[in-house]
Amino acid sequence: MSMVTVDQLEAHLNLTGDEDEDATVLAQVLNAAEGHVERLLGFTFADTYGGDGQDDLPAPLVQAVLMLAAWWHDQREAAVSGVTVTTVPFGVSEIITEYRGFTF
Repeated sequence: MSMVTVDQLEAHLNLTGDEDEDATVLAQVLNAAEGHVERLLGFTFADTYGGDGQDDLPAPLVQAVLMLAAWWHDQREAAVSGVTVTTVPFGVSEIITEYRGFTF
């Protein structure tokens, strides 16, 4: 279960409820984005945040998940023709780096 909610993603995408947006698609990109961020961090949110005696998921990590989910929601195809291909939105990598535990 995602620690970032579909409601948060809908607010981030500025969806007002008037749009015929598929909640299944939103949940799918949200879960994928959260899983991707967790893999980049090297730990799962559920093991680190939100449990008894644990802090809530930090706002910057929520923002990273929302930014990535929004990007994947808007850019649903990998192939682009005639346009510059870009990587994940600016800021996601920087946020993740702040919370990543590096071991050598």
